[in-house]
Amino acid sequence: MTSGRIASTGWPATGTATPPTAANPAAARTRLIAIDALRGLVMLFMLVDHVRETWFLHMQVSDPVDATTADPALFFTRLISTFCAPVFIALTGLSAWLYGQSHSKADVSAFLIKRGLFLIFLELTFVGFAWTAELPPTKFWLQVIWCIGICMIALAGLIYLPRLWQAVVGLVIVCGHNLLDPIVLTPQSPFYPLWAILHQRAVIELGGGLIAKTTYPILPWIGLILLGYVVGPWFAKGSDPAPRIRRLTLLGAGLLAGFVLLRYANVYGDKPWFHGQTTLHTVMSFLALTKYPPSLLFLMPTIGFGALMLALFERFQDHWSMPRLALLGGAPMFFYLLHLYVLKALYLIALALYGPTKGTVFGVDNVSTIWVWVAILVVPLYLPTRWFAGLKQRRKDIWWLKYL
Repeated sequence: MTSGRIASTGWPATGTATPPTAANPAAARTRLIAIDALRGLVMLFMLVDHVRETWFLHMQVSDPVDATTADPALFFTRLISTFCAPVFIALTGLSAWLYGQSHSKADVSAFLIKRGLFLIFLELTFVGFAWTAELPPTKFWLQVIWCIGICMIALAGLIYLPRLWQAVVGLVIVCGHNLLDPIVLTPQSPFYPLWAILHQRAVIELGGGLIAKTTYPILPWIGLILLGYVVGPWFAKGSDPAPRIRRLTLLGAGLLAGFVLLRYANVYGDKPWFHGQTTLHTVMSFLALTKYPPSLLFLMPTIGFGALMLALFERFQDHWSMPRLALLGGAPMFFYLLHLYVLKALYLIALALYGPTKGTVFGVDNVSTIWVWVAILVVPLYLPTRWFAGLKQRRKDIWWLKYL
């Protein structure tokens, strides 16, 4: 990770070549360290959720949380991860615009297509195996890496629209896609596979006993990555950070305030909330939002939080934590694959040693175990990620490193 590049999904270097480190904070004093730092924070949130997935297979929550049945500690632990995919995908769109500052649109489009296809390949192979440990696979889980790949391919064409039309298309998709919620197709419809990929979380029969589950329907995410691209000019080279920080703050605060008002009205954007038996359960119902696909009300607070954190990180980019978070966000795909395989190995070891605790799976009953394991794993995962981020900068001659 350099002070002049964005590494959300492996963008090649576009600026200086000196990596910002804890010992070299001066090299990190640009508008970009805040972006990598935010990405690093997102990776930590993701780790929390995937540790939860590992040790609570026997206590699955609904999509994304069930305010009527979920234990509050598990509910709010799960809630932390809701920021991950929206912030990451928005930053991917922003990264594409930043890459285009020193490359033609044709170059940006070509890289988006190649990178998108590579991510789809990873999802169907290495990522899928890390989740299931099943070879040959009987099912393909089309999850977030698949989703990012498809979104990048879509963005490869959308970048040719005028910026105003990009904003209009992105807003129409993000704000209006919930109008499509009543459209539910059955496998008998010839449009079922396409609709399952676009907007309806479903299972697609592939034949030969293989199935694909569209965990991340992609339509709203395409709108979000496009909006991330639209705000790119705020981060133009040489731009004054003060207006950018002010815009990000206003955007974040506006989205959060808009979410509270629209959610309270209970008229559009997600399933209705309800008054629970306790104040806590009422709050849980208010915050229980639909992620698959992401509703308008799901995206408003998550992107609002991301905008506020980005403004905060840029304002305090000289803080000792910023270079460390930025390094963690400097090789996110490496971190993603590494932590999945580490967690799967730990789970299989625990299952072999202790046997299943419920049905055929091993699990723990205390939510605090999640946080203990996160604390244990942060440093062992951070150190190789930092090494790999440095390797990408030292070995520009190894072309495939830019894709990880």
